[in-house]
Amino acid sequence: MDRAAELGVMAGIIVPLALFAMIFGIVYLAKRERLAMIERGMDPRRYKPQSAPFQTLKWGLLLIGAGTGLFLAYVLDHTLFNKISDMEDGGNVAIYFALIAIFGGSGLFLSYRIEKKEADKNGEKVD
Repeated sequence: MDRAAELGVMAGIIVPLALFAMIFGIVYLAKRERLAMIERGMDPRRYKPQSAPFQTLKWGLLLIGAGTGLFLAYVLDHTLFNKISDMEDGGNVAIYFALIAIFGGSGLFLSYRIEKKEADKNGEKVD
């Protein structure tokens, strides 16, 4: 058997085992956490995960910014920098990373500004 076939067989064995181990570990740790809460006299039903609207806003603006940067990099690469990328084999890879970082960072900055404005309105402190 060649090397690729051996890796395919190993992947067919290891991936399901890893998936089972991960699910088992998550369930085991969740039950262990609930038992520890009961031992300390706490009610596990009272502690439910609370929604985090600012976390959702942060991820949404980050992904919108990254997508906008990727789209703008694609448009610039295929219009403005088309002559340059024809001469090079690699093209303009750096512009993709740069614009994704710039627009993703601006999305995070916008999220911070929105959170700060909301916290100032409510009289809270933002870290």
